[in-house]
Amino acid sequence: MAILVIGGMIGAGKTSVAELLGKSLNSEVFYENVDDNEILPLFYTASEEEQHLKRYPFLLQLDFLSSRFKSIKEALHNKNNVLDRSIYEDWYFAKVNTELGRISASEFSIYEKLLNNMMEELQELPKKSPDLMVYLQGSFETILYRIGLRGRDFEQDQGLMDYYKALWQGYDNWVTHHYKESDVLVINIDKIDVINNSEDADFVVKLVKEKLVEMESRINE
Repeated sequence: MAILVIGGMIGAGKTSVAELLGKSLNSEVFYENVDDNEILPLFYTASEEEQHLKRYPFLLQLDFLSSRFKSIKEALHNKNNVLDRSIYEDWYFAKVNTELGRISASEFSIYEKLLNNMMEELQELPKKSPDLMVYLQGSFETILYRIGLRGRDFEQDQGLMDYYKALWQGYDNWVTHHYKESDVLVINIDKIDVINNSEDADFVVKLVKEKLVEMESRINE
């Protein structure tokens, strides 16, 4: 078996796919810290002035980094687990927030130093990185539709559209040209809906299992 991470935009359906694969592969699932995250609603709802004063974007990225590091340490001690988003994507979110002026250059520098120290710690674990990222790729329209469907009030503000668009525009490029930690399997969520279509769910499981077999055969060649 292998360590899988589910990648993709806000609202792409990472948790649903993680649960599906965890059940199908008989793996534990490590979830993103969202429901009990006190900073997340403030990140979305605070005014620009409050964001600047309270530094919510920087605090949120530190909080996610801390919880992700804890999860990945636990997951990489075993041979097979599923992680709902990767620690590598946290860096991408921090970078975009820096480009948008929500995180300062000094804060981003501190963030990167902390992340690099954490990644050095991972070198001591039985596994150093995931084996496969299942990347949920979709159009901006699909992402917005799915964000609306899940109904978190703090995510619905029209003022967030520029933020969502900035994240979405660079995501494919980051996965294609910057993410080097594992193999990547792309799932097109414009065409595949694992929540409402059981055939789609079965298809995704089949694709993942076939990819894992292919990866294993490559290793054994």
